[in-house]
Amino acid sequence: MKTQLIIGTTVSLAILLTGCSDTTEDKAAVKKEQKIEHHKDKQVHSHKHEHHLTDSDKKIYEGYFEDDAVKDRRLTDWEGDWQSVYPFLKDGSLDKVFEHKAEDQNKSKKEVKEYYNKGYETDVAHIKIGEKDIIFTKQNKKHRAKYEYDGKEILTYEKGNRGVRYIFKKVYGDNEAPNYVQFSDHIIAPERALHFHIYMGDDRKALLKELENWPTYYPDDLSAREIQEEMLAH
Repeated sequence: MKTQLIIGTTVSLAILLTGCSDTTEDKAAVKKEQKIEHHKDKQVHSHKHEHHLTDSDKKIYEGYFEDDAVKDRRLTDWEGDWQSVYPFLKDGSLDKVFEHKAEDQNKSKKEVKEYYNKGYETDVAHIKIGEKDIIFTKQNKKHRAKYEYDGKEILTYEKGNRGVRYIFKKVYGDNEAPNYVQFSDHIIAPERALHFHIYMGDDRKALLKELENWPTYYPDDLSAREIQEEMLAH
């Protein structure tokens, strides 16, 4: 079941796109001509693959799509081992990204970094996602739970663009594991995620209203430098 929620906010387009892209559509259209994905094979060699985005893909990424284009997705779209980017923000590894965004947004690096600090902040360092289970690593302790699909919600923002939250509800598991997780990755149909933002908590409706904190995760095998390159490519 699809539900549309109207979310009123005065924040910039950067928040509406959940902290991924630059703040102007013109710049986004130029910079998102290509997505660059880094992978490491079993020999731990880094490979770079270029993916050309169609005009339709770019519009979806920016939050413009038709309702009938939104499809259900399985937890396996996010399957794998993922690391939070928050530690890389804290140790300065992503400063080059913030400098670049500051130039594009005509803001100071400090302003941009403070914005992303609030967005990335989390104490969940790693997330391991399987076919039905999710393991959260928090302060070196692992918390596991089984989740089932609980539908999707289309959020409509004040600016007119939209986003989709894919929601999974805990069936059983450790008490410390959240009752709900909501994924946002600028994808609206079955497809493997390259990175994602996740909203974790016990109140489904309250999570849908959260727009300022969006913990962000990239594959566990990427280095800080590779994540920086990924972000700069967008």
